[in-house]
Amino acid sequence: MLTNQKITDFLQKTAAGTAVPGGGSVSALSAALGAGLTEMVANLTIAKKGYAAVENEMKEIAETGQNLREKLVSEVDKDSNAYKDVLAAFKLPKNTDEEKAQRIEAIQDAMKNAARVPLAVANDALQIMELAEKVIRNGNRNAVSDGAVGVMMARTAVLGALFNVKINLASIKDEVFVEDMMQQVNKLESRVHEREKEILSHVNV
Repeated sequence: MLTNQKITDFLQKTAAGTAVPGGGSVSALSAALGAGLTEMVANLTIAKKGYAAVENEMKEIAETGQNLREKLVSEVDKDSNAYKDVLAAFKLPKNTDEEKAQRIEAIQDAMKNAARVPLAVANDALQIMELAEKVIRNGNRNAVSDGAVGVMMARTAVLGALFNVKINLASIKDEVFVEDMMQQVNKLESRVHEREKEILSHVNV
């Protein structure tokens, strides 16, 4: 698993001339780091003097952030595995008409899954941005910059994941599927830019 590697090994593998891990896995990792920073600020707020009124809120944020982080860690590998399935589908035999038809179907199915995975990452990353806003506004003021970095990591994850959705959609023949996915992509892109500006406007350092 990619996520069991040392950071230096993961970076080396990313830099190598291989298809995976690529932008999708890195987007998932970026979102997981954003979740971790959001948890950090929440945990630095809990039981601290002057923050009793928001302690329960911070506990909920820390728990939700942990759940999202753990999910996103699994999506680092899930994205790479989805692309490996695409590569495997392209290697299927195409000697007969039946094999050709099966190969085309397998490729299309794999491409659809390769689009769904980063879309899930983008949705999770947007949730992290929403959580980070709460710790920026109500959490420990000494860690507000960490919350801001969490927002920006999550924002990058949203946009990076959506790039991966779109590049996969370009090879999918199912017009209904593509249209539905593009509607979701467009909504997320609009939302992430809007929320980034709103959230970071509360960062006063």
